[in-house]
Parts: sequence; C-alpha cells; structure tokens
Amino acid sequence: MLKNLPTTPEQLLAWTWPDIEPYYQELLSRPLDGASLKEWLADWSGVSEHVDELMQRLAAATIVNTADRQAEERRKSFLENIYFARALPAEQKLKQKLLDSGLTPAGFAIPLRNMRAEAQLFREANLPLLAAEQKLNVEYDKLIAAQSLTWEGREVTPSELKLIFQDPDRDHRERAWRALAQRQLADREAVNELWARYLPLRLKIAAGADLPDYRAYMWRHRLRFDYSPDDCKAFHAAIEAVAVPAASRIYERRRRQLGLDRLRPWDLTDGWYGRPVDAPGQPPLRPYRNGAELRAKVSAIFYKVDPELGRYFEIMLAEGLADLENRKNKAPGAQCLAFAAARRPFIVCNAVGAHDDVQTTLHESGHAFHVFESAHLPYFPQTAVPLEFAEVASMGMELLAAPYLTEFYTEAEAARARVEHLEGAILFWPFMAVVDAFQHWVYEHPEAGGDPAQCDAQWNALWDRFIPGIDWSGLDEVKATGWHRKLHIHLYPFYYTEYGLAQLGAVQIWGNALRDQRQAVAHYRRALALGGTVTLPELFSAAGARFAFDAASLQQAVSLMESVIESLGG
Repeated sequence: MLKNLPTTPEQLLAWTWPDIEPYYQELLSRPLDGASLKEWLADWSGVSEHVDELMQRLAAATIVNTADRQAEERRKSFLENIYFARALPAEQKLKQKLLDSGLTPAGFAIPLRNMRAEAQLFREANLPLLAAEQKLNVEYDKLIAAQSLTWEGREVTPSELKLIFQDPDRDHRERAWRALAQRQLADREAVNELWARYLPLRLKIAAGADLPDYRAYMWRHRLRFDYSPDDCKAFHAAIEAVAVPAASRIYERRRRQLGLDRLRPWDLTDGWYGRPVDAPGQPPLRPYRNGAELRAKVSAIFYKVDPELGRYFEIMLAEGLADLENRKNKAPGAQCLAFAAARRPFIVCNAVGAHDDVQTTLHESGHAFHVFESAHLPYFPQTAVPLEFAEVASMGMELLAAPYLTEFYTEAEAARARVEHLEGAILFWPFMAVVDAFQHWVYEHPEAGGDPAQCDAQWNALWDRFIPGIDWSGLDEVKATGWHRKLHIHLYPFYYTEYGLAQLGAVQIWGNALRDQRQAVAHYRRALALGGTVTLPELFSAAGARFAFDAASLQQAVSLMESVIESLGG
C-alpha cells in the first residue's frame, strides 16, 4: 500500500512533480496479476485522486477570484509542467498496463471500456496543445469576468445588472439591457481573436489523434458510446416539433398578459431567451436577503426531500464547500467541482438575491450529492459519471425540491416560482438546440466556423429557427454575437446537449415523484450511487427514466409540464 500521500489541502497544494513521480514509477514497476489486482487498483486510484484534486483545487482558486495572479500562475504552471507534460502520460502508461494484463476487475467493465477509448485517443504529442487550450480557457474566463460596468453611479457586475431585467418598469429594463449589451459588444473583437486561436488549435488536436474532425475527437473524448451526432440532430428536430410550439405558447400568453404588441429581449428575465417578466402588479420574487438566509433555507429544503441529502448539504456548509455569493472578479456562472481524494464536492454560484439563485443552488447541490452518493465506490475510474446523467442529478434535484419552495415563499409565491421553473425548462430546450446545432455546424464546416462573421450568421439562422417568439429588430449585432456569451462553446465544446437530454430524464423522475415522492427519491439516489459503473441507458433506467431523443417522449414530458403549469395558475 502506498504511503505518505497528502492528507490535507495544504499538503496537497505543496505537491510538486518530484513528490508525485515516485508513486507512478512504483505502480508501473509493480507486478500486476490476479492476486495483486485489488491493491494495485486501490493504490493507483489514490494517486489519481490526489492529482485530480490538486487540479480541481487550483481551478477553484482561479474561479473564485479571477484577479488572483498567483493562483492563475500556479494553475497554468501545474497544467503545463505537471498535468499535461507528466501526469497524463504516466496515467496513460498505467491504463495500458491494466489493459495489457487482460484482467477484468469486478464492477470495472465500463471503466475498462472508457480506458480503451482513451488509449485509442491518447497522443503524447497532443499534450502541449491541450495545455494551450486550457490557457485559452483561462483567458476567456478573465475576459468575461472583467466585464463590470458603471450603472447609476456605481460599478456592477453583469449578474447584478440582470436583476433589473425583472423590474416592472420597462424603460428601466431596456436601459439596463442596452448598457449591458454595449459593454459586452466592447469585447467583440477580443472574443473573436480568442476564437481565431481556439478553432485551429482544436483542429490540430483532432488531426493529432488521427481523427477526421474535431467532433469525432470530442465524441470519443466525451465517451459517447450510447448515441451519435445523428441522434443529436434527431433531438433537435424533436425540439423543433414539440418544444418550440410550447415555448411560443408561453411567449404569446405572457405577451397578452403584459399588454404588449411584441416581446423584446428586455422583456425576458434573463435578457436573452428565458421567461418573460411578470405581469404588472407582480414584483420580482425576492427569496432571501443575504447568503446566510439562502444557505439556511436551501438546507431546510434538502432535509425535506431526504434527510441524508440535508446532512450532505450541512457537511458542505460546515467545511466551506459552498461559495454562493456573487462578487467582482468571480468567474461567471455556476459549477460543482469534485475533490476526489477528500470525497467532497465544492460548489460555486453567483447569487445576487433572485429566484434563479435558489434554482442554481439546488442544481449545483444535485451535482454535489452525486459526489457524496458515489463516494463508496472503491476505485477512482468508477466515479467518472457520463455528463448526460450527471445533469440528471442536478436537474432532477431542482424538480424534486420544488414542492418545498415554501421555505422561501408563501404558497402563492411558491406556485409562481414553480410555474417560472417549468416554463423556463420548456424554454430551455429550444435554446439548447441552438447551442448544440451551432457547434455541430462549426466543426462540420471548420473553414466557415473559423470565421466570426459566418459564425454570427449561423447563430442568427439557428436563433430564428428555434426561438421565433422574441423581436430582435434593430439589435442585430447583439443577437448575432450571442455565441460569444455562451461559455460552453468556448470552454467546454460539445458539452450542452447533455442538459437537454438530462432534462428529459429529470422530468420523467419528477413525473414519478408526483405519484410517489419517497420512491422516486430512493430511485434517484440509487442511480447516483452507481457512479459510472453501468451504461448511460442503465443509469437512466435505475433512476426510473428512459434515455430518449424522440418527439413522442419529449411530447409526454412537455404535456405533463404544461398541465402542471395550468394547475398552478400559470
């Protein structure tokens, strides 16, 4: 058994390659047979978990403060000089050692399948390119995180300004929307310049792996064994047939309620594609006054969903594993990182006092619960969950927690919040289709995809196809550059269809919960506990859902959502 692995975050952050390398050398030289297999796997997992946690902790430091130059340099140095240059090649040698042994550990069929795919994809010559891509990601994060602006005499972040998009005063909303749009357009050339470096780099990575295009590379990299690009396009078509008309009904109903002749982007609560603002006389939902109240009430909700989930969240709060409040120089968006060796999650949000903050905290906590539930698995590769199901954990938690929003609201306000959530979920599917279809187009046509002007035109065309209910006339530049503001396109290519597929699974779990909440939660937790030890369809099945792309399945989900919206007074 390996000894002297770091036992505290401080020890881990002090790790250098001379500290790490001996572990890999010993594992590579150690005999591997049936008798030694379990101990060898356990030791390999221990090293891998610590290296991965080091990477995640360095990432966390740059996410919570993008202006921390020391953290940025430490992360860059680790990625360039340790992770890509040395740790990944060492990991690959150990994967190959296991594959060459012909041994098949119990509960390891899926990890072995994944390792074979990764072994086929791995090229040592690609490692500097992958490190260069990570550096571009840091540049994009910095660029977007620095987009503060002066509004009514004070400096605000875009997240803070978006609160005004819920203001009943339409003129106020429009002024805020235009101010933010102009600030974002000021970085248009900078984002385009980054894109001009991203695309050729990614094409080189694909070519270096002897694959015909970058989509083929990412399909293998994302370990997509259970569906194809054609399945994604079938899902786009199903969304166009089912979700787009449902979204149009939402927009039209709200347009009439607002007494408008047309909906404009500043009539949407996110200023982009989401729910329209509430009718006059309904002030925006303000669920909490400060971060402490947000944490306490979310905790109470989790205890009602399931006492063990409540306990998990309390552990996160006690150990400082939930950074929820928005502030300047904090990276945008929200995410959950897994500290693998500690078997702990770390969630980051940008809460500013809006209802979306509640939903986001519930969502990221669902990811966190996945980390807790799968912590019992003995080997690190078993915890690698396919992203399509990882998002079921988060989106499912939003829906499972919905009956308990009265922790934040009156009964009437909670019903309104649930309507907002369900409407937002329906409106999300068309947007997801825009983002995913855009990426398919970019990498199917890399010459055009490398031209920002053609990217603008394609984004426009897809927007008109899937989101026809909003009038963007006179706002052409803002609309066309929407792809600039979708961080997945830049940081996590081909990571977005997962949300749409997962949402379909989550709605099925929620449908089960409407009949039997306790049993649905039990199935949900049972599926999370499987980690990555079974196939994607089997994970969905364990959770009480079906992995699907077809219009009939989507129609069943949308019909359920619309019926509940109606019953709640939406």
